[in-house]
Amino acid sequence: MTTSTTSESSATTPLLDVQALVVAVRRRRRLWSAMALFGLLIGAAVAVLLPPAPAAVTKVLVAHQEDQPNDTGTLIRTDVQLLGTTQIADQALRTLKSPEKPEDFMRDYRGTGLTNNVLQIDVTGDTDAEAVARAKALADAFVADHAKRIRDIANAQAQGLLDQRDRMQAELAAVNKKIAGRSPDSDPKESASIESLFAQRAELTSRISDFSERAEEARIGAPQLIAGTQIVDAPRAVLHSLPKAAVTNAVIGLVLGLVLGLALAAVGAVVADRPLLRRDIAANLGASVIAELPRRSGRLWQRRRTRVARERLTTTLARTVRGSVEPLSLLELGCARSTSVIALALARALAADGPVVVVDGLPGTQLAGRRPKPGDPTVVGGERAAALSPQEQRIGVGSVAPGTAWTDLQYLGTQTVVVVRAGHGSAAWLHTVARQLADQRIPVIGVVLIDPDPRDRTDGTLWDGLHTALRGRSERPARPNGTGRRRSELQPMRAARVPDDDQEVR
Repeated sequence: MTTSTTSESSATTPLLDVQALVVAVRRRRRLWSAMALFGLLIGAAVAVLLPPAPAAVTKVLVAHQEDQPNDTGTLIRTDVQLLGTTQIADQALRTLKSPEKPEDFMRDYRGTGLTNNVLQIDVTGDTDAEAVARAKALADAFVADHAKRIRDIANAQAQGLLDQRDRMQAELAAVNKKIAGRSPDSDPKESASIESLFAQRAELTSRISDFSERAEEARIGAPQLIAGTQIVDAPRAVLHSLPKAAVTNAVIGLVLGLVLGLALAAVGAVVADRPLLRRDIAANLGASVIAELPRRSGRLWQRRRTRVARERLTTTLARTVRGSVEPLSLLELGCARSTSVIALALARALAADGPVVVVDGLPGTQLAGRRPKPGDPTVVGGERAAALSPQEQRIGVGSVAPGTAWTDLQYLGTQTVVVVRAGHGSAAWLHTVARQLADQRIPVIGVVLIDPDPRDRTDGTLWDGLHTALRGRSERPARPNGTGRRRSELQPMRAARVPDDDQEVR
């Protein structure tokens, strides 16, 4: 019972075995299938038990003075934020004559900028009519507030231009007064000064005219923007389809439940660290996998294949028992029933050679308490194993589950076949089993894997374990028969080396 501990295998071992993870997640399909079904039912139940509140929608076309073709949506986002202010909410509530607080009303509606100039308002209410009325009041309040802001901006700009014009007119009046106080028959120096005043008067007159035109344009542009801001889609109730909502929520719940179930299965598989592949089980136990059997009989067309596999395993074990004077034991881990069936089949096959006794070392009375059938071998308890005659062939059946009395296993057999269910024991426990059997000098000549993954294509053979593997028994020298002595009395056997940690196991 040895394992390969070369540095090459340790260096190539991945941090996360994706193949083993996929197998573990697939074997936990009941978990993520149940989670997916639970999410589907919860989603459908939410749609039925918690229907959406009555809602209404309207669209407003918003004109901006600063509109540009390359605008990135800053202006419409500003309008959305302005819609969510207490000022507009208060104006809408006044229109509705509602005593509700603006802060509470703001939670029942939202604005969405569809384009740079189109604002959509979604409102909820107790009824469809109330939702439509709220949407219309909000839209009217927003349009009025937007028009007021445009008008205020235009008036402020026009007033600023008119103030500039009035200041220029005052300067023009002062220049005209200076010109009127000069005599036309003055000397040439005075003539130059008069010409400068005339030029200044002409410039001031031009600027006064410009300011007047700009003030007029500011007032003229405001009505165009005000007229361009209007409701383009009248408020209407939003129709909700219960079947559509149920299907949508069910699909969302199904996807979320499936993702959550897969995540839980993956995390649980990594944390549990229970080997499923024959490669990992063989490496942790230090023995090759000699047979694989399903946990249940399976479908009708699979029963013949299962029966052939059981017969082949029985023939192999019977050949092993006949070729050795050492008693054989079957030690189970998570599959007591399957191990009992294998032991009884092996005992029936050996009954033609002489009396066979099955020593029941399993917890409870699953094997010893069964109702015997015609042709079944004798089954005795583990406490009577030491009193059996050496001439009787015996087959021990025991367990290596947690709580096993390891020192009692040598009375079941001095060589063993471990029958383990895939995914039942953790890697640490399989390593413990291998070490305890090595300490008891009980070689593991093979592993029978119960309930393997049908898509497992890994190699479960340890090619460096010929001294204990069944395939290497033909190379051993013949042993004299009839001695009835244990192997330890004839030839000392070096205890098989067991890896010390998980990295060495890999």
